[in-house]
Amino acid sequence: MVAKWVKFQILDTERQDWTRGYDTARQYFEREGALDVPYEHQEGAYPLGRWLSDQRRSYRAGTMSSTRADELEELGMVWDTADTAFAENLAAARAYYTEAGTLAAPRHATALDKPVGQWLTNLRRSGGLGKDPKRTARRAEQLAAIDPDWNPGGLGWTVDWQRHYTGLRVLLAAGGTLDEILPGVTYRGDDIGRWLARQVRDWTRLNPEQQHRLGEVGVKPAVRPQKTAARVSAKGAGAAKDSDAFTRA
Repeated sequence: MVAKWVKFQILDTERQDWTRGYDTARQYFEREGALDVPYEHQEGAYPLGRWLSDQRRSYRAGTMSSTRADELEELGMVWDTADTAFAENLAAARAYYTEAGTLAAPRHATALDKPVGQWLTNLRRSGGLGKDPKRTARRAEQLAAIDPDWNPGGLGWTVDWQRHYTGLRVLLAAGGTLDEILPGVTYRGDDIGRWLARQVRDWTRLNPEQQHRLGEVGVKPAVRPQKTAARVSAKGAGAAKDSDAFTRA
């Protein structure tokens, strides 16, 4: 009798959990028209995104009843394993962006216990978003919705440049000035001051869009010394000496 009672309690609790999760998913579907829920999304205090992820795991493991699977499919549930993993990593990318202000993460970066830096690096490689054109386009749109510059290689510069540029903007937005951002001034471990000095020095090596973005925050190329004027002055001085020598003679 005790064993039966315990089993009943476990089953009843599990049934209640399912009912609450399904009802929450249904309410979300009725409001949004789809069940494309980010992993970290909460409906009120209920972790709907995580609950749906758990249902996908149950479905893949073959432990979900066909009745429950049918009920979720009526709400537009997507069972695709790859899309599920992508959604979970996308949640980590959002969390990282909230912290750093960019998706130009270094490879070692993590968020929500996910290796988001390496994940983003893999996505930027040729074919990294998948082989299916529709899925590739959808994933690119999802990433661009977080950070339009998530793939700076397509713009003509590196992830490292984008990360430092973001750091510069953050420091300026916090009240810093360009004169104060000297070598040794850092943001999230990157030496923004040293990077800024290099941009000013090597301005002509930057592409027009890089120059435009830096110009928007007040950065200007280094002023080159006027060597021509110096040479003219030197010649003039030499001519004066020759004239003095002629006069003395």
